[in-house]
Amino acid sequence: MLGAVFGLLTGGKVTNLARIRFRWPWVVIAVIAIRAIVLLTPLNSVEGAQYLYVLALAAIVAWTAWHVNRVRGIWLISAGAALNLIVILANGGRMPVAPELATSMAGRTTVGQYTIMGSQTNLNILGDWIKLGPIPQAYSFGDVLIAVGLAIVVFLAVRNPTPYKELSPP
Repeated sequence: MLGAVFGLLTGGKVTNLARIRFRWPWVVIAVIAIRAIVLLTPLNSVEGAQYLYVLALAAIVAWTAWHVNRVRGIWLISAGAALNLIVILANGGRMPVAPELATSMAGRTTVGQYTIMGSQTNLNILGDWIKLGPIPQAYSFGDVLIAVGLAIVVFLAVRNPTPYKELSPP
């Protein structure tokens, strides 16, 4: 949202967003659906289901990396997703969440692709421990990079939708 606002304030056009041409955009929709299914259905209590999310996250890392030369700024999204993938892989397919921010886990140690952060979890610095705003929602450094990357991608697209390929001379 901020990317669009700043893009408009600096002379861009919302219609420029329609000019971005993603390859296989359904990959993003599939990843969002898989994340929701693993977290919000009874599948979240099935051991091993978290690896569906790991595969989906790996797909989004690959997909964003594939677009690095097509969509300006997307490398930040790729970097953030890669950081999340690293910490999740280091913790058996689960993202560690700071206990004080894990209110939605209802006292359980693991839910879907999440686990309570502690001495038994790895790379806690990359886990969900960042609180932004009054709602007790946890974010990771990777999540913050993804959000900043999305804002930059939208800002650059609103300002000038021409991808790298078309910017460089043939």
